[in-house]
Amino acid sequence: MTDLGSDVRARTAHASAGRVGAAGSVVDVLVLVGALALALSPLVPVFGVAPAWRTITVGLVLGTAVAAAGALRRWSGIGVVAVVVLVYFGVGGAVAAARTTSHLVLPTGATLTGLASGAVTSWKQVLTLDPPLGDAGTLLVAPFLLALCGATLALSIVWRARSRGARAAAALVPPVVLVVAILLGTTTVVVPLAVGLALSAGLVTWAAWRSGGLQPRRVLSLVLVLGVAGVSGAALGPAVTQGTTRHVLRDEITPPFDPRAFTSPLSAFRRFVKEQKDTDLLTVTGLPKGATIRLATLDAFDGVVWNVAGGGASGSGEFRRVGSTIEESVPGERVAVGVQIRALSGVWLPTVGDATGFRFTGTDAGTATEHLRYNDATGAAVLTGGLSDTVSYTVDAVLPPVPDDTEIGSAPAADVVLPPTVDVPDVVGVRAAEIARTAGAPVLVARSLQKALADEGYFSNGQTDVGEYPSLAGHGANRVATLLGGALMVGDGEQYASAMALMARQMGLPARVVLGFVPSGPQVGASSITFTGAQIQAWVEIAFAGHGWVPFFPTPPESRTPQKDNQPQQPQADPQVLQPPPPPPAPVSAPHENTEQPQTDDPRRDGQGTSVWHTVAVVGAVAAIPLGLLVLPVALVLGLKRRRRRRRLEATDPVLRVVGGWSEALDAARDHGRPPPRLATRREIARALGGDGAVTAPTASSVRGKTAAPAGPGGWTSLADRTDEAVFGVRPPDDDAVEKYWADVRATVASLGQGRSRWRRLRAQLSVASLRRGR
Repeated sequence: MTDLGSDVRARTAHASAGRVGAAGSVVDVLVLVGALALALSPLVPVFGVAPAWRTITVGLVLGTAVAAAGALRRWSGIGVVAVVVLVYFGVGGAVAAARTTSHLVLPTGATLTGLASGAVTSWKQVLTLDPPLGDAGTLLVAPFLLALCGATLALSIVWRARSRGARAAAALVPPVVLVVAILLGTTTVVVPLAVGLALSAGLVTWAAWRSGGLQPRRVLSLVLVLGVAGVSGAALGPAVTQGTTRHVLRDEITPPFDPRAFTSPLSAFRRFVKEQKDTDLLTVTGLPKGATIRLATLDAFDGVVWNVAGGGASGSGEFRRVGSTIEESVPGERVAVGVQIRALSGVWLPTVGDATGFRFTGTDAGTATEHLRYNDATGAAVLTGGLSDTVSYTVDAVLPPVPDDTEIGSAPAADVVLPPTVDVPDVVGVRAAEIARTAGAPVLVARSLQKALADEGYFSNGQTDVGEYPSLAGHGANRVATLLGGALMVGDGEQYASAMALMARQMGLPARVVLGFVPSGPQVGASSITFTGAQIQAWVEIAFAGHGWVPFFPTPPESRTPQKDNQPQQPQADPQVLQPPPPPPAPVSAPHENTEQPQTDDPRRDGQGTSVWHTVAVVGAVAAIPLGLLVLPVALVLGLKRRRRRRRLEATDPVLRVVGGWSEALDAARDHGRPPPRLATRREIARALGGDGAVTAPTASSVRGKTAAPAGPGGWTSLADRTDEAVFGVRPPDDDAVEKYWADVRATVASLGQGRSRWRRLRAQLSVASLRRGR
């Protein structure tokens, strides 16, 4: 291998000292590149194993090559940056945006544009998409840039810096990259504790070797300290964190899309069956027998409409951007269903089962991918830009099996957090208790509610112009009270689904309303199905432990309609028919045709500011612990030295104050790496440390051919003579003489740092050599 240090030494005379050979360069690459690979590993769960490691590996290799070429060819800093930019645009397409290249290698105009914008936007996209992201779009630009720039920066520092201390600063690059990777990552812990400790020990040991301060006892001390820290962290960590998860940025970023700003899709039920009854809304291919098409899942009832609810990862309104793949959450049959939108409008995207990926085709594929949002908790999806007849896609999904009542058996209701229902009429709870009074298991309660509505109710869409029985639209509190408490239950899927979901909630079952399309008649099992507005359906899903969400269809058959000639008269005294309760003090107005709107005000947002400051306080307190551990040793060393100097200055005997000044100067020399000889007189020590002339120890100035500054106004010899005079003289020195002596001591101590780099002066201030000598 070419000797990087020797080549640069031959080309750069002023940087010749301290260069290492080929073996040292290999060690640099192994340590720094290996540390960077571990630092980038938190991004693996974000992108997936294969896309992440492929991108990280290529970025690290290219960064190493650029740093080596820059050191060998003596490129300036601007030249290295220019080469990094050329490599990014030349190779980045094949690595991070392969789908935009020609033959997966050659960059195109779309590739260059995507890389330019991805360098700015990919960071936000990584945070707002649900992992795993795969290799869609230009999302891999983020890990590629971190690997490329991290390797280039770290190796350029170690191979181009002039001083040993500056070269050792390259060890700071992997920790910085690790912090960025954790912030962009997930709550999944990728790097185990043992690997993290090994990484820390390796970087610190390498930095000590590069700075020339590596000593076996220091390595042993480091291993002992890291061992104690690791054991303490493993033992005390669970008790301190108490099960809290890691804070990452993606958990703090709220997606901008809020479906609650739109009208409840269930309120448009009558518009589908009246205005778009014979209109082709969408065409589906490959839909398995028994599967349904889901438009929206609604779990929040505010007394007027069913709508989605936000807040928390399990909320039905928490829609987030997803990549090319979606993590599979349930077992079942894998299917691929093609969908072609026709006259269907709005933002709700038809889905099937639990989606694992969306593949858009056509001219608007890129735009549709950017606008796609998905909710893992409900299986619903939206296009924020709205649907059009140009939207065509394939849904890769998993169809979980639908268990029957026997399979569910006595399984309890699932522990699902749903928003509380508001302004539920009293008749809902009374009617539910009456229907399910003999049911035992939760599934039997749900089935009795479904059968009561389907068997006792009548179907009508309210289209009186075609001879249907009158039936008001809407599904709010008054409409449900009329349905359940009236003399005749008449309605369609909108009313029956709302009524059953509310009754199930009153019985303690987690229930939600689903709006979608259900194949019927010859459509069942057909290879291609075109749905019209007449086939819109609403049904109820209830969650059971161990079985997930199970569908229930409470709407009576369309053939079961009330006849005018056998309408029941007003009941006289039928104890089996429950009359509607008296109206509440502030009744909800009866809904009119398609006029119910969602309540967009969310009282749960009132405490959002407090929650943000609480999060900031928690993160600050957690971050203060490692910072305090880093600052504590520094403060302890400086405090001990200050206390020692004050005790010497405040001694009651002036002779002791003079002797203390001499000891202060000797301690400063020890901290600067110039210990005085043992068993020597003060004059011999003064001559060894420089006498009255210049400091003789090699410094940065002497290496450059300059003369070091003198050791104070009187020099070391003057300090030694005046100390001997104070100790062995007839009369003790007065206070003025002591003050002048200490002033010369301070000047002598200051002169020890002249001609030295700032880093070496800082090391001297924090050195414990004089403290060990004092003990």
